[in-house]
Amino acid sequence: MYKATVTEGKIYDSILQVEAIDEDCSPQYSQICNYEIVTTDVPFAIDRNGNIRNTEKLNYDKQRRYEIMVTAFDCGQKHAREDVLVQVNVKPVCKPGWQDWNKRIEYKPGSGSIPLFPSIHLETCDGPVSSTHTTIELQTNHIGKGCDRETYSEKSLQKLCGASSGAIDLLPSPSATTNWTAGLLMDNNDIIFKFDGKQGAKIPDGIVPKNLTDQFTISLWMKHGPSPGLRAEKETILCNSDKTEMNRHHYALYVHNCRLVFLLRKDFDQADTFRPAEFHWKLDQICDKEWHYYVVNVEFPVVTLYMDGTTYEPYLVTNDWPIHPSHIAMQLTVGACWQGGEVTKPRFAQYFHGSLASLTIRPGKIESQKVISCLQACKEGLDINSLESLGQGVKYHFNPSQSVLVMEGDDIENINRALRKVSYINSRQFPTAGVRRLKVSSKVQCFGEDVCINIPDIDAYVMVLQANEPKITISGMDHFARPAAQFESERGVILLPDIRIVSTVTKTEHSKKNDGANKPVVLEEMLHDLDFCDVLVSGAELDPEQECLELDRTELQGKHLDATNSTAGYSIYGADTMHNYEQVLQQIRYRNWYTSATFERKFRIKCSELNGHYTSNEFNLEVNILHSTNSNYMDHVNKVIVQPQFLQSIHHPEESISTVHNSVVPSVATVVIVICVSVLIFIIAVGVYRIRTAQQHSSTDNESSKENEMDWDDSALTITVNPMEKYEKPHRAEEESEEEDEEEEDTTSAESDESEEEDDEEEEEEAIVQKRGKQNLTRYASYRAWAPLYTLQLFLNKLLPSMTIQVLLCHSKPLCYPCDSPHNQSRIHLSGLVYMTQHGAVVSY
Repeated sequence: MYKATVTEGKIYDSILQVEAIDEDCSPQYSQICNYEIVTTDVPFAIDRNGNIRNTEKLNYDKQRRYEIMVTAFDCGQKHAREDVLVQVNVKPVCKPGWQDWNKRIEYKPGSGSIPLFPSIHLETCDGPVSSTHTTIELQTNHIGKGCDRETYSEKSLQKLCGASSGAIDLLPSPSATTNWTAGLLMDNNDIIFKFDGKQGAKIPDGIVPKNLTDQFTISLWMKHGPSPGLRAEKETILCNSDKTEMNRHHYALYVHNCRLVFLLRKDFDQADTFRPAEFHWKLDQICDKEWHYYVVNVEFPVVTLYMDGTTYEPYLVTNDWPIHPSHIAMQLTVGACWQGGEVTKPRFAQYFHGSLASLTIRPGKIESQKVISCLQACKEGLDINSLESLGQGVKYHFNPSQSVLVMEGDDIENINRALRKVSYINSRQFPTAGVRRLKVSSKVQCFGEDVCINIPDIDAYVMVLQANEPKITISGMDHFARPAAQFESERGVILLPDIRIVSTVTKTEHSKKNDGANKPVVLEEMLHDLDFCDVLVSGAELDPEQECLELDRTELQGKHLDATNSTAGYSIYGADTMHNYEQVLQQIRYRNWYTSATFERKFRIKCSELNGHYTSNEFNLEVNILHSTNSNYMDHVNKVIVQPQFLQSIHHPEESISTVHNSVVPSVATVVIVICVSVLIFIIAVGVYRIRTAQQHSSTDNESSKENEMDWDDSALTITVNPMEKYEKPHRAEEESEEEDEEEEDTTSAESDESEEEDDEEEEEEAIVQKRGKQNLTRYASYRAWAPLYTLQLFLNKLLPSMTIQVLLCHSKPLCYPCDSPHNQSRIHLSGLVYMTQHGAVVSY
């Protein structure tokens, strides 16, 4: 077999030569007279000497190897016993450039740092290379403010980076309190405002102090291109000018002919000297149509500009006299300057063309370079793994945002190894999905020449995949009731004592069992930051004359959180963990010092991540205020009863009958129907005996009873039954049922004839109750206010199976609360306790 290698695009006179041998002894027939290619349709030919050549230019991309069969003939036209195989390999023309790289690189959120070109190498076609200069650029200008930054609010970012407090946001999201940005064009995802040369915004009076001190900071994100028109006009970013009469500019920040200019005019009464008034910076970035972060630190008379974290001194400073004093009001504007004088009608002028974001002013303080670098830091960029392994032969340099990397080296193999270690990293938990373009450009220098080989650029891209969206869930006790006295106390009532914030994420998992189908799986709780939680009032806003929401500000210490309070609710904001948000929310208290007119309050709680990009469910809370008609009576009941543990909410009357157990809700809740069971007069002795017996049986239960504050269902009706005895064993109660019925019949006549004896017995019963104190003498049952009385009878029959109870309804409506008038109330006296029924309801035994 013969083999040969040729380069594409060339015509060869002879690629290789084949040779045949004939062993005939005859001189005439032992000679090889001809060769022939047996394989058809191949671009090759052979001459009589066995030289093979190509008949057309070969193309490496079309076919990389040819296999042809060749035979030979002697002069007697006898062909060879066997044909021979000839292989011709085609190699591409040597093209200098980077080899073995992929155009598309996928990035899965949470992957950390991934290499971009793990197998890349540079082909120089054996050129005498002396050095290589390579630039790798990550292009992210189309994303947010130039790269994948955390899109938290400006206040949250200031808190995260440790900036000093007091920054005033001049371009906040439109809301009821910040409505001056409502008419501007904006990108809601990143709070970016777009100015088209026709819009400006007036900052209301009182937002920014009238006179700035000698120290203050102005910071903003800006994206700006060359000014339109032949004659460039001033484009105002921020301007403070006379509101009426005159047209003086007190301070302003504007762009003019791709220069950034800051104007600061001092008042005449502050100093009567010639002093700096204008500061100019001429930078290419001002007109490159890309996002940059600008910070103007004023420490008069020194003004310093930071752009993308780098310091720039002004190239031109213009001095001027102070402004003459006047009492004309000033107007602060964004996106244009207010022209209040020298015109027929006041109007905006010097409009801005471009995009602005996070425009803030901080009076009285300047920012440190560390905070400025943190505020403009990008969450994605280029990185190098194992810097130590690069060796001394490669020099590298990153720009501040790590979107551009420059490498230089003398040895090509060192450059190859270094480029294989270049990686992409995105530290955001929920990065912006989409394309990030990559460009690699190289220059090769040969010995004695400037540039000897042209290396084509690499155009690739990183595809950031969509992150699994979190599901934020707020849970906890959604309703409770407390006595009015607790709301009126100095501390009030804690609204969310057990609130829980959980975030889960659903991922798609590939299943092999179900024919490769994708199966969604809910993963465990994931941890990430929130940026605000609102506790809002549902319905009418809070009346500041009688109620409020309160939070001890010390709860915010040590956290990246802040809070604001209003009649609409409480807002907690700042990028911080869900655990810290839970801790703060659990300390919010509701106070109402005039509860007589309020019976309930409803609140709703909602939380957000990434400035509203991911939001939680809306958690609703209902709070009932329990009123007492007689404070002495309430005090007496509190001394007698034992408050049980919190019961689960009862949603249906049928469920309440079957789910009430030995613990039920006490009657301190509201004006209620109370049924008092009169103990038979002639068996008082037996009754006392039974009470003492019940005391012995229930002592164990009573010791575990807690006098905790009651968390209670939102029932407006509660029934308290005091049978003066505890039924421990159901079978025992059935045995005594007949005896109790006979005793009940005798009681009716005894009560009518012996009223004085009844008073004595009532006093004796009260003494027994007070003597036994907080033991378990009372049974409780919680019931819905809308439950009709006949259902109430079923409930009481189940609660007291040994007694015959009959409830007569003398009013067509169900029980309601509050009572319509005092005439609808009747009272039953027992053991010195006062109980009330409503709407003429009659109870008999």
